[in-house]
Amino acid sequence: MDILLVEDEPQLANQVSRALTKAGHVVTTAADGPAGLDAATAHHFDLLLLDVNLPGFDGFELLDRVRKAGLPVRVMMLTARSEIGDRVAGLKAGADDYLTKPFALEELLARVEVLGRRTAGAAEVRESVLRNGSLCMDAAKRRVVLGEDKVELSPREFEVLQIFMQEPGRTFTRDEICERIWAREHEYDTRTVEIFIMRLRKKLDQPGTESVIGTVRGVGYVLHRAE
Repeated sequence: MDILLVEDEPQLANQVSRALTKAGHVVTTAADGPAGLDAATAHHFDLLLLDVNLPGFDGFELLDRVRKAGLPVRVMMLTARSEIGDRVAGLKAGADDYLTKPFALEELLARVEVLGRRTAGAAEVRESVLRNGSLCMDAAKRRVVLGEDKVELSPREFEVLQIFMQEPGRTFTRDEICERIWAREHEYDTRTVEIFIMRLRKKLDQPGTESVIGTVRGVGYVLHRAE
């Protein structure tokens, strides 16, 4: 993969860059928020590794600017603290994953590999274009349209929605969604799924109408089948 690493600690940046390069990835580095944003907008990367505490502006702001620019790139946040608030903040802002410092390089490489899979652990898409009422997903082009409006989704949001679009009307448990997206290579908190559902609802739901993705209390979530 083509990876942008935005990290202001030179020693850590060098260690991570060497490990990723040895694993076959192409790595570009930046040492602050503005430089990271310039690099991210000037070149198409497959993955951004963003430190939270950066000079110029922090990783959360960098992530926000990347998402507002509509860049379809996976993002992993590197957080210096393990508080759930930091992890939730990153996921709500549009991150696809997070890793708390200090971390083992082996775990970083494994997570990078998982993020590199466009539909990790998911069944193959039987049709390129999936429809449910006014919601349309072109799996090949990674494009989602609601009515006549294009919906900008992060890669992870796209993958979660794709699970539902393949089988509208079916209820998926949080564990099953985790298994399909992350392939169970790491133990993820199923509350992470709730954050992605919340993000999808914010982008797909229309005022005064029932949520596109419903909650089945005590079970999981379902994409309501359009009449």
